[in-house]
This record gives sequence, C-alpha cells and structure tokens, in this order.
Amino acid sequence: MRFDIVTLFPELFTPLLSSGVTRRAFQSGQVDVKLVNPRDFASGNYRRVDDRPFGGGPGMVMMAEPLIRCVETIRLQRADTVPVVLFSPVGEQLNHTAVARWAAGQGAVLICGRYEGVDQRFIDECVTEQISLGDFVLSGGEIAAMALLDAVARLQPGVLNDESSHQQDSFNPVLDGLLDCPHYTRPENWSGKAVPEVLLSGHHDKIERWQREQRLASTARLRPELIVQARCAGKLSPADESYLTGLASKP
Repeated sequence: MRFDIVTLFPELFTPLLSSGVTRRAFQSGQVDVKLVNPRDFASGNYRRVDDRPFGGGPGMVMMAEPLIRCVETIRLQRADTVPVVLFSPVGEQLNHTAVARWAAGQGAVLICGRYEGVDQRFIDECVTEQISLGDFVLSGGEIAAMALLDAVARLQPGVLNDESSHQQDSFNPVLDGLLDCPHYTRPENWSGKAVPEVLLSGHHDKIERWQREQRLASTARLRPELIVQARCAGKLSPADESYLTGLASKP
C-alpha cells in the first residue's frame, strides 16, 4: 500500500519512519510513504500557501490552488484510485475497525491541514473522507497522519515480533471489542505490590478466565458502551453475564 502525505512539515515524519518496531513496515515498503510539500506547487516568489479568511476572523486559511495541484500530481503518479483524506474535527473518529480497513487497503492521499483551516472549495472538490482523532484540536494534521500510519503499520504481517500481539490489543474483535486486561512482569513483588497469584499458578484455564474478567471489569467501568456493543453482538457468555451482574451488585 502507498500513502502520499501532503504536509508543510515533512521533516516531522522522519522519527516515525526510521524508529521503533513499525519502521520495518516503512523500510520494507509494505507501507510505502511519500511526502509531498504543497509549497512546491505554490505560485510566486514566496510560494504562499495561505491567506487571510474572507469575512474576517483570526488565523490564516490554506489556499485551494496549491493543494489541488499537489493532489493532481499525486494522482498522475499513482496507478490506482484511492481516497483523499483530510484530518479534521468534523471527520469520523478513528477506531480499530477503520484502522483494520485501512490496513487491508491500497493506501490514500493524506492531507495535513494547518493554520485556521483549509479552503472549503478544495474540500468539496477533492476530499473524499475526513478523519478525526477525537474531540480536540491539533496544530496540524501531521500527528493525526502519524497515528494512522503507526496503527496501520503494526497490523502488517511480520512487523511485530509476535504475530498475535495485535490480536490481544484493546478493541480487537479477538477480544470481542473489549479493553485489554492488566499486564505484569518481574519482579513478582515490587514496592510492596505482588503480582496476582493466579498469573503465577501455571493454570492456563484459570489465567484465561481471570484475564477475561479483568477485561470485562475494565470495560464496564471505563467504556460501558463497549459492553453494550458486545452484548448486542452476542459476544458475552453466560459466565460473562454472571460476572458483570456480580460487579453491578457491588457497592
């Protein structure tokens, strides 16, 4: 797959593409990343890409023309047709289901906005999808683009040392969309706090049940809507429901 990233600050992506486990996906070409600066497509001596907003107001707005030229050039270079994505507060919030879809796709053109926003005419003309990380605002779309790239990269075969690692992540369908359970490592006793005895028992069935109950408890406490979704999808067993009933009865 290939992601063409339209950004005024391509240097921000260097650490992501060259560090950590996910760099394997980028260095191998499993996730091919092309960085394109819209300033290279701007006119005039100053290569301006922004201007004051019509109607007044604070901040500057990214101009449509350099962005459209940039996207048109990318389309000519690609042999496929992929979505043009803008990271924006009005977009659909990114979740595991969406990441899995992107991880199985051909990639996209990712638009990293800056300043007060992007000229709406460019959005109407070129953008096919908008994505948000949540109900907050960033200085630009670069962090959001890196979040998507990282999430997609770690789902590629061979990127993680253990192929099953991502299947134990929060929100994964393998865990029925629940939050993950707590994790512990050596030493067995740290700062007066001991590892739960069941994890030291070697009894795999008991360990699996404890982990399931911990996932249920965390999800019920922190993200109760995910319990509702799992229940509606028929993912909760009678034992799960009994455990949740016991939790609800506790003061």
